[in-house]
Amino acid sequence: MKISTREETGHVILRLEGEVDLHHSPTLRKALMDLMLVNRAVIVDLGQVEYIDSSGIASLVEAYQMTRRNGGRFVLANISLAAMRVLQLARLDKVFTLADSVEAALSIGA
Repeated sequence: MKISTREETGHVILRLEGEVDLHHSPTLRKALMDLMLVNRAVIVDLGQVEYIDSSGIASLVEAYQMTRRNGGRFVLANISLAAMRVLQLARLDKVFTLADSVEAALSIGA
């Protein structure tokens, strides 16, 4: 898994690539928690995620819950088919705020 971040119009965009599994989810969790402490608007770009398991989903859920407690914004964007299947299976596609693209996510709640 590869993680990269960038800032754009008051948002931090965290881009994930590769497999988000039990081996990599602690790294994702740390990256998300570090971002959530200092940013109120985070977009997670899942367009290059080839696989995500329950541990990766748990990291996203924890970050989402932290954002809601702190009055911030947390959006999943550009979701790959593999990631969307897992979100739908867990019915989390009805919980998270989803956007078709990072650009669309930037306009949510603006």
